[in-house]
Amino acid sequence: MSLAEPYEFIQGTAPLLISIPHAGTHLTPEVASGLTDAALPLSDTDWHIPELYNFAKALGASIIIGQYSRFVIDLNRPADDKPLYTTATTGLYPDTLFDGRPTFKEGQQPSDEQRKGYLDTLWQPYHQKIQHELDRIKQQHGYAMLFDAHSIASVIPRLFEGKLPDLNLGTNSGLSCAPGLIGVVQSCCSAQETFTHVLNGRFKGGYITRAYGQPDKHQHAVQLELAQCNYMEEIEPYPYAPAKAEQLQTVLKPLLASMLQWGESHYK
Repeated sequence: MSLAEPYEFIQGTAPLLISIPHAGTHLTPEVASGLTDAALPLSDTDWHIPELYNFAKALGASIIIGQYSRFVIDLNRPADDKPLYTTATTGLYPDTLFDGRPTFKEGQQPSDEQRKGYLDTLWQPYHQKIQHELDRIKQQHGYAMLFDAHSIASVIPRLFEGKLPDLNLGTNSGLSCAPGLIGVVQSCCSAQETFTHVLNGRFKGGYITRAYGQPDKHQHAVQLELAQCNYMEEIEPYPYAPAKAEQLQTVLKPLLASMLQWGESHYK
């Protein structure tokens, strides 16, 4: 079977890589044919995140975007599928939606052999590219920063109580980046009053943040999980809301800029 490219990559000049693992909507034939009616709209996609962060190209950031749906394989889960959270979550090969309904019709999940193929041809190349780019950035700048960009429906009772804060920063409980960088991103969020924010709340950072956040090696990682109500409509077909997005970008732009300023100051 011939697959599309596992990711799109844009190389920048700054010491920042933005990872967008969950915006993809490509499906393999066996996944497409096995999805339940509830899963067919691909509701658990991080819709429009590449468009929302398109401004980052002007900052010089490199950007990697996964092209396949997380229903094929979740790029932000470890290859051994070890759970990252003790609360409800989804795995490397999601068999349930965020709301708990089944992803696949009974008996129509991809085979173990097919899923192993997804690991080899989709998951591995994405992660190899992340590390290759971080190594290149470190060679050029002496350090590298990774920003893992996500979004999720603002209300999902199975995963969290009530409405999610607008901006959910994750640093693996402070382990994935230097304390100074944590302070900078927190200050940036605190400097505005339009959007609520939390650090290491329900979303502390998935596999990407935890695996590549190695501040002792001058490699810093931050995850941001956005509540989707702030830049799109949360009902099918999940359209982008430009006016909302523009307001949210008034926080996202200085957030990324402040990370770059911190790096330049910290490593000068």
